[in-house]
Amino acid sequence: MNLAKQEAYFKDWKEREELAEGMLPLVGRLYRRGVVTTLYGRGLVHGSAIDILKAHRFARQILENELSVRETSPVLEIMNRLDLAPARVDIGKLTVRYMAQSTGEGLEDFVRRELASINIGQSPVLAEPRDVVLYGFGRIGRLVARILLEKTGGGDKLRLRAAVVRKGSDDDLMKRASLLRRDSIHGPFHGAITIDEEENAIVANGNLIRIIYADAPEKVDYTAYGINNAILIDNTGKWRDRDGLSRHLQAPGIAKVILTAPGKGDIPNIVYGVNNELIAADEAVFSAASCTTNAIVPVLKAVHDRFGIVNGHVETCHSYTNDQNLIDNYHKASRRGRSAPLNMVITETGAAKAVAKVLPELTGKLTGNAIRVPTPNVSLAILNLSLAQETSVGEINGYLRDISLDSPLQNQIDYTNSPEVVSSDFVGSRHAGVVDSLATIVQGNRCVLYVWYDNEFGYSCQVMRIVQRLAGVELPRLPR
Repeated sequence: MNLAKQEAYFKDWKEREELAEGMLPLVGRLYRRGVVTTLYGRGLVHGSAIDILKAHRFARQILENELSVRETSPVLEIMNRLDLAPARVDIGKLTVRYMAQSTGEGLEDFVRRELASINIGQSPVLAEPRDVVLYGFGRIGRLVARILLEKTGGGDKLRLRAAVVRKGSDDDLMKRASLLRRDSIHGPFHGAITIDEEENAIVANGNLIRIIYADAPEKVDYTAYGINNAILIDNTGKWRDRDGLSRHLQAPGIAKVILTAPGKGDIPNIVYGVNNELIAADEAVFSAASCTTNAIVPVLKAVHDRFGIVNGHVETCHSYTNDQNLIDNYHKASRRGRSAPLNMVITETGAAKAVAKVLPELTGKLTGNAIRVPTPNVSLAILNLSLAQETSVGEINGYLRDISLDSPLQNQIDYTNSPEVVSSDFVGSRHAGVVDSLATIVQGNRCVLYVWYDNEFGYSCQVMRIVQRLAGVELPRLPR
């Protein structure tokens, strides 16, 4: 046994762990001042020392050389000495850019120059926080709530003010709080949750969230609760057309509505990162499309932009949902009445047709179907495409890897090259979809791409990006 090597590995780990522990308060201090730190897209806020080390380890598959906290921690220290305005700063990219420069410029001078555009003093993101209301408090509603609470920061951006539900029982408030506190798939809530019975509210990390009981959108006067100019997120899916969703706008205090399901008629279906131009100031009702549409459209756009898509078929292996039955029982839809945990169930998906609403250039070029599978979360889209030109596994994977690193779609498309990943490894992914590069198949101009997606949390993150754009709280991203 090589004891010297054993001790060297252990010493190196303890040194890096100590540096990561020292980075935690720096990340937190910047966050309270409105600066969100990331490392090649991996968020560092609210993380542990191990999370920071794992984010650095992830950089290995991107850079083919592990980025160390020894290089990034000095960058973080310098950032804390600056008077930065709110922004998102990728310390991984900043560090690698410094290491690649050949001018001999000192690190502090380099960081000051790269961040000069935001080294202008602290300022609030908005003149006053923007109110957000959740209509429905189910799977997506509670996950959006978690993300909103996580992003509260100094309280000058988005504030979750209420959730509207139908009262279920006398202990409804307690049960709602418990479901927010604990989640069988996504784990415990990161923070403290109590209830205020006098206000009929959940208090999560200091945020008072009123639980309002109503059975129709127009019956709530939100201004009576001090809620004004709010963005309402409808998680029920009960109304999908403009007439139905506009009922929310009849309620005093509501200014904008987002549907977390595919919209019908002339409602703009937004896949954030692809057709953001449809988020117009004169529009009040939006759809965030479906989780599958959000997963596949960014990859399809990227591939079409570079290689051209002649035609193709999309097959999704989708986790079962609350719409299905636990055991065989009546269901109005074909096959969905059969036990979800015991069967693979062939069903339809509107994702292929929905692509045309977001990418009109692919109208009529795609077919689609879905198989519901016995897993509670994380789905897989298989894109079988005929391209306008021949390519290779290396070329298309390298292209998608670069898109995931530095492009307008880097928050939508993630990339993995691990030979051992399975669906559960993607629980909690904040990307719309993750390209599994080792599964890519190419033969001439035909390619098959496999895209994993957390159909709950990844989709909720896409919804949040629309909310942030509507509220005007998108932070500048550096380095440019």
